[in-house]
Amino acid sequence: MCGRYAITSAPEAIRRLFGYDEQPNFPPRYNVAPTQPVPIVRMVEGKRQFELVRWGLIPAWVKDPRGFSLLINARGESLEEKPAFRAALRYRRCLFPADGFYDWRREGERARPYYVRRRAGGAMAFAGLWENWMGPNGEEMETAAIVTTRANRMLATVHPRMPAIVPPEAFDLWLDSRSVDATTAAALIAPAPEDMLEMHEVSPTVNSAANDTAGLIEPVTAEATAAAGVLKRKPKPDSQQGSLF
Repeated sequence: MCGRYAITSAPEAIRRLFGYDEQPNFPPRYNVAPTQPVPIVRMVEGKRQFELVRWGLIPAWVKDPRGFSLLINARGESLEEKPAFRAALRYRRCLFPADGFYDWRREGERARPYYVRRRAGGAMAFAGLWENWMGPNGEEMETAAIVTTRANRMLATVHPRMPAIVPPEAFDLWLDSRSVDATTAAALIAPAPEDMLEMHEVSPTVNSAANDTAGLIEPVTAEATAAAGVLKRKPKPDSQQGSLF
């Protein structure tokens, strides 16, 4: 799964990679957490568009989001079957810009955090789905979830799932829901190539969404981890609202 990630590339570098016209200026984020506003890239009238949405998808048919489970991830193998994701897969696909993500290795009652990034460095794109929820009183909220797939061999030593990473040459294939059907787009959902990513253990301070500094993605020694202490559980979704602007 993907419960925390980082966006550290300069805004212009992300703009060049994703090819949208908007020129947002935002600081690096080292600990993006569920329910926070996050950037996505989607296709609108044939053009890629940058937009800010809430991380945690709410299907359009939900009457009261307060009683609905937070959908931060969408399991790629069953998107076409699940009512929560079926329509979004057909009509509302998006990409999540990211430079890396965190996952936790369970060791008995403990969970050790790891940071995963491209070996070559730089940003990448997670497959995503977005929705536009409208409430009974006219309130409106755009939300999104990251699509996951089974982990490749390297990441499977930490967790069985990982974000589905879309290569740049397939951006339009994923985004263009007018010309590309859901089944064809879903064929892009696959584990990352074994030589694409690298990972290292990081400090358990990443477990708190209140921490958002460059030190979170730095490797830590076993001694430093022991000194900081390792939380017994992975972090729960945090309702604290972060901002990219």
